[in-house]
Amino acid sequence: MNKLNKHSSRLTQDKSQPASQAMLYAVGLTDDDMQKAQIGIASTGYDGNPCNMHLNALKDEVKIECNIAGLVGLGFNTIGVSDGISMGTSGMNYSLVSRDIIADSIETVMNAQSYDALVAIVGCDKNMPGAVISMLRLNRPSIMMYGGTIASGNFKGRKLNIVSAFEALGQKVAGEIDEAEYKEIIKRAIPGAGACGGMYTANTMASAIECMGFALPYNSSIPAENPNKLSEAERHARAIKNVLELDLKPLDIISKKSIENAIALVNALGGSTNAVLHFLAIAHAADIDFTLEDFQRVSDRTPLIADLKPSGKYLMEDVHGIGGTPAIMKYLLDNGYLHGDCLTVTGKTLAENLADVEAIEFEDQDVVYPTDKALKSSGNLQILYGNLATEGAVAKISGNEGLLFEGKAVVYNGEQAANTGISNGEVEKGDVVVIRYVGPKGGPGMPEMLKPTSLIMGAGLGKSVALITDGRFSGGTHGFVVGHITPEAQSGGTIGIIETGDKIRISAKDNSINVLISDEELAKRKANWVAPELKHKKGILYKYAKTVASASKGCVTDAF
Repeated sequence: MNKLNKHSSRLTQDKSQPASQAMLYAVGLTDDDMQKAQIGIASTGYDGNPCNMHLNALKDEVKIECNIAGLVGLGFNTIGVSDGISMGTSGMNYSLVSRDIIADSIETVMNAQSYDALVAIVGCDKNMPGAVISMLRLNRPSIMMYGGTIASGNFKGRKLNIVSAFEALGQKVAGEIDEAEYKEIIKRAIPGAGACGGMYTANTMASAIECMGFALPYNSSIPAENPNKLSEAERHARAIKNVLELDLKPLDIISKKSIENAIALVNALGGSTNAVLHFLAIAHAADIDFTLEDFQRVSDRTPLIADLKPSGKYLMEDVHGIGGTPAIMKYLLDNGYLHGDCLTVTGKTLAENLADVEAIEFEDQDVVYPTDKALKSSGNLQILYGNLATEGAVAKISGNEGLLFEGKAVVYNGEQAANTGISNGEVEKGDVVVIRYVGPKGGPGMPEMLKPTSLIMGAGLGKSVALITDGRFSGGTHGFVVGHITPEAQSGGTIGIIETGDKIRISAKDNSINVLISDEELAKRKANWVAPELKHKKGILYKYAKTVASASKGCVTDAF
């Protein structure tokens, strides 16, 4: 216990702070407790979102187990935004913003209370990177605990998930299903607690952060309502005690190689484009030089081997069924795609963690394929450049979309206009839908464009229409889509001067995205362009628009 005592709270060690000690006695601590390490247990739990509604119960279990382990667990909460509920509404402007609020608030509580270590219990998409960013800023012993994926819904023998609900709207608009069937899909798509079930952003980030070494083995793939989930509380309490005894800190764990491991797994699993934004921000918090070019480099050498939604057919619960995230990581490690010498929160290296994991059996399942039968020889995340994105853009190319798209631009200044236009039949086969002024500053908050892409898919145009935007895409988006276009329209990017009827060419062969007009015409339009006023004059969205960096820099808010 001596090793732990040296890490006991600075507040309780400082005998010249009688008010601090009085406060701690008031919350129920004993003289014996005053000599113990204090563990901040941060939860993003709240009632209004299935991804997060069970997290406070996990927090309470972790607190109990920390106390049993000879520590003092002290729970606190931070915010969350339900992407599924806010999607397609003005509420989505707050989604990415919430990542930085989560990071700021965890940092604030941990430093103000002088807690010795952190267990962050997280659910929906922005929870994970927000928690990890705070850990890196704090640089004290920390572990991230993911609340787990949701079970699949079912209708007429077909597995459902959150994207089924959005695409059902497009099918209803297209007349493919009636109102009664639409309502049944909506009611059955999400059966209980847990984050959205495919390889969408939550499961992408949870898996990648486990691979980066900040979460315990198997944590990312154990479903939320699996009986093993509650037993994770004891596992995490023992682990945080071990990390304290080792004095192992986040900046001891993270490295350029460990981030490469995370991005390799994202590409192998067909993960979300949001991973690019979030790992740029994570690298920034750790002062590690990791750029868009590094994402492309890792993607180029990593095959897509998992057939997971949104572009595939399986869910995270199916990954659990074939051995969980560690089984896939072991296969990637054994075949040279991961760095095995990276340290993790277990105190062991990634290779040591995976040494006793059973190998994947490829004969009896088709969730994951061997590399010689990969769904794509390189990763699904592709970084594009061109006169439309001089500072980069991000595409998610699974191989099902084709490698080249050229078509007529149909331009919308915002998501709502695009949703209306698509629903009214303004978009035809061969068109490139352009949604602009939805970037980090212009949105503000860089909202996700899941509803427009789902309307396109539901209308049967998924293979014949492309969509580009200076906004983001949900992890549930699929099709020929390009997001994160920088510079964004609000900052004078070329996407702001495209006109309906212009030809746009998107190529995954040479990773380019261009509007096919002359340099002279581009210069003329830019000379006549005037930046619109920011959409908000005060409050968090105004502060965000004034401080946020571009998407190519991870949309961080502390680099101005």
